[in-house]
Amino acid sequence: MQPAVMRNTTGVVDSATSEAIYRKVSLRLIPFFCLCYFAAYLDRINVGIAKLQMLDQLKFSDTVYGLGAGLFFIGYILLEVPSNIILSRVGARIWLGRIMVTWGLLSAATMLVQTPTQFYLVRFLLGAAEAGFLPGILYYLTLWYPARRRGRIFGLFLVGLPLASVLGGPLSGWIMTAFHGVNGWAGWQWLFLLEAIPSVVLGVALFMVLPNNIRSARWLNDSERNHLEAELKKHAEPEQKHDAMQAFRDPKIWLLGFIDMTIAVATYIVSFWLPSMLKEAGAGSAFTIGWMTAIPSVAAIVLMLVVSASSDRRKERWGHLTVTLVITGIALIATAQSTHSLVLSLVLLTVANAFAFASFPVFWCLPSLFLSGTAAAAGIALINSIANLGGFAATFVVGWIKDATGSQATGLMLFGGLLLVSAIATFLLRGVEQRARAIQPLPSVQPG
Repeated sequence: MQPAVMRNTTGVVDSATSEAIYRKVSLRLIPFFCLCYFAAYLDRINVGIAKLQMLDQLKFSDTVYGLGAGLFFIGYILLEVPSNIILSRVGARIWLGRIMVTWGLLSAATMLVQTPTQFYLVRFLLGAAEAGFLPGILYYLTLWYPARRRGRIFGLFLVGLPLASVLGGPLSGWIMTAFHGVNGWAGWQWLFLLEAIPSVVLGVALFMVLPNNIRSARWLNDSERNHLEAELKKHAEPEQKHDAMQAFRDPKIWLLGFIDMTIAVATYIVSFWLPSMLKEAGAGSAFTIGWMTAIPSVAAIVLMLVVSASSDRRKERWGHLTVTLVITGIALIATAQSTHSLVLSLVLLTVANAFAFASFPVFWCLPSLFLSGTAAAAGIALINSIANLGGFAATFVVGWIKDATGSQATGLMLFGGLLLVSAIATFLLRGVEQRARAIQPLPSVQPG
C-alpha cells in the first residue's frame, strides 16, 4: 500500500515528502534507464575491442575500420530527429522498446560480416536503429523532473556510458579470449552475439513496464502524480519555442550541437582508439587491454557524479561546462605528444575521458533554457545529431590520419583544439542566455 502524500494547511507538499516522491521516481526510472544505456553504449563501442582480432582475420585496414565504425553515426544522424518526434507522439514505451530490440538484433548480425561492404552496411543500419534513444530518454526525463533537478538526474542516467567501458572492456576482452574458436567462431564473433542479448531482453522489458508519462504511472498514487505535475508547472522555464521547426531555425541550438559534438569527439576517441593505442604502446593481450580500458571509465563515473551534483547545488551550468571543456582539450593535446608512452598516454586519456564525460550531464541541462514544448524534443534530437558528427570524425578521420601519417597525434591535436574553441562558444552562449533572462518577465508561480 502506497503512503499518502502529506500536505500542510496551505496545500503545499513539505520538502521531506517531496524529496521522498522524487526518490521513489528515481529508483523506478534511473537504474533501469542506466542499464539500458549501458547495453546501448556497449553495443556501439564493442567494435573497438573487436578490432583487435577482426581486422587481422578480415584483412581490413584502419581506414576501412574507421569508415565502418563511423557510418554508425551517419545512420544515427539521419533518423535522430524523426525518431524523437515519433517518440513524442506515440509514447516512450513503444518507441524506446522498439529501438532496443532492433539495435540488439543488428549488433548480433555484425558477427556475420566478411567484407568491407557488409561491415559498412551493418554499422549504418545499427546507427539508424539506435537513433533517438539518448535524446528520447533525455526528453522523457524532462517530463518528470523540473530543470533544477536535472543535473544530478542526467548524471546518474549518463553513468551508463562510462559504466559500459568499466564493465564492458574487461568483459569484452574475456569473451574474445575465452570463446575464441568455440563452435568454429572467432572471439570477436562471440563478442557481438553475446553482448547483443541484453539489449533485446531489456527492450522487451521496457515495452512491458515503462509508463509514457506521470499520469500513466501505476506505481504512483493520485497525490504523488498531482505533486509531480505541479512541480513541473511551478518550476518551468519561461516558454521559448513551441513548434519543431523553430528548433532548426535557432542558431543557439546549432551552437549547442557544435559544443556537444566536440565533447563526443573526446569520448569516442578514447572508446574507439584507446585499445589500439595501448596495444601499440606494448600493453599486451586483448584481456589485459580490456582491463586497462576500464581505468578512464572509473574516473569518468566518479567525476560525472561530482560535477553534476556541484552544478545542481550551486545552480550554475555554464562555468562548470567551460572548465570541463578546457581541461579535456588540453589533455588531448598533451596526449598527442605522449603516444609512445604507455603510462603517460593512459593517464592523459583518463583525464580527457573523465572531464569529457563530466560535461555531459551539465550540458544537457542547457537546451531547456532555450526550448520548450514540441521544439524541445526536436531540439534535443538535433543537438545530438550534430554531436554524432563528432563520432564519425573520431572514427573515420582519426583512422584516415593514422593511415596517412602512421600516428594518431595529428588527430588528437586537431580535436583537442576544437574543444578549446568549444569552451569559447560556451562562454558566448552564456552571455546570450543571461541577456535574454535579464529582459524576460518572470513566469507566474501558482501555489501548490
